[in-house]
Amino acid sequence: MRVEIESLRARLRAPFVFASGALSDRGLLLVRVEDMDGHVGVGEAAPLPDYHGVNVEDVFEALEACRDMLAAASSGASTAAALAEWRRMAVIPAVAAIDMALWDLESRQTGQPVWRRLGARAANPVDVNYTIGAADRAGAASEAAAARGAGFRCVKVKVGIGDDAGRLAAVRAVLGPGVAIRLDANGAWSVEEAVAALRALAPTGIELCEEPVHGLAQAREVAAAVPEVPIALDETASASGALDERVCRAVCLKVAACGGITGLIDASRRARAAGYEVYLASTLDGPLGIAAALHAAAAIIPDRPCGLATLGLFDGREDPLPARAGRVAVPAGNGLGEGLLAWYGGA
Repeated sequence: MRVEIESLRARLRAPFVFASGALSDRGLLLVRVEDMDGHVGVGEAAPLPDYHGVNVEDVFEALEACRDMLAAASSGASTAAALAEWRRMAVIPAVAAIDMALWDLESRQTGQPVWRRLGARAANPVDVNYTIGAADRAGAASEAAAARGAGFRCVKVKVGIGDDAGRLAAVRAVLGPGVAIRLDANGAWSVEEAVAALRALAPTGIELCEEPVHGLAQAREVAAAVPEVPIALDETASASGALDERVCRAVCLKVAACGGITGLIDASRRARAAGYEVYLASTLDGPLGIAAALHAAAAIIPDRPCGLATLGLFDGREDPLPARAGRVAVPAGNGLGEGLLAWYGGA
């Protein structure tokens, strides 16, 4: 099996601000795998150093090692065995890229979409949230108006970046009571800060808060102290034991952090068995990563709107998976879907 790796950078329309900094562009790796009969599957690695602990260069090196491993495998069985061993050794975003490329490849070999190979009964559009990235009140209000006009029923606002109360008040004033507001702190707060902030912000009407603190014990403590605001694990979902016992209401799972579609499905089963509500999101992925999550969502059936409407945050690239009335359709066609690769052509 032949493997090709391509590096690219995708510029964002505006800096994406979060608790630990801001992004102006996004490093991605596009992976192609080709079998002996000429069938091709594609995947994507989307590492964020602050989130995954590795950068694009680290993942590129891991994928180069995988190139040799896959090339040496002479059959489907030997490829599966080699990949299983590699999963235990490699960095997770690299595993995610190869995993989704193999799902794409194997689905195209059998002439069906990934969601059908996952055993899903249907591929219904997925409820998604609108991400408000502005760090000022006026910008946040403007984005809220755009979200409401586009039919979104849930928006996500970054907190822990300054003027949280003012921005949330502006967003709620524009949205009215009928649109849910989700918070994402990216672990910016201590337990004491999180409890104080969430109690102060709760009257705004909060659907949930993602990752108010880092750590399982800390999340449990915040969830117990502020029961009026549901808490979701995000970065901490990757911590050892996080999915073995429920510490808060929900868990946000991501393709890149779970090691691809295989890991995402497994993590969702474990989370549900522990009693969590489950929903999905991206780490500013490209369309292959978003498509992989949408196919997985057909099998998982998320409990809350998913953070998968993020391709519109990129500049100069047409969104192949746009949200319509607050939902994104699962891509049509075999494998991960058709018409996704054009987005990468402008790199």
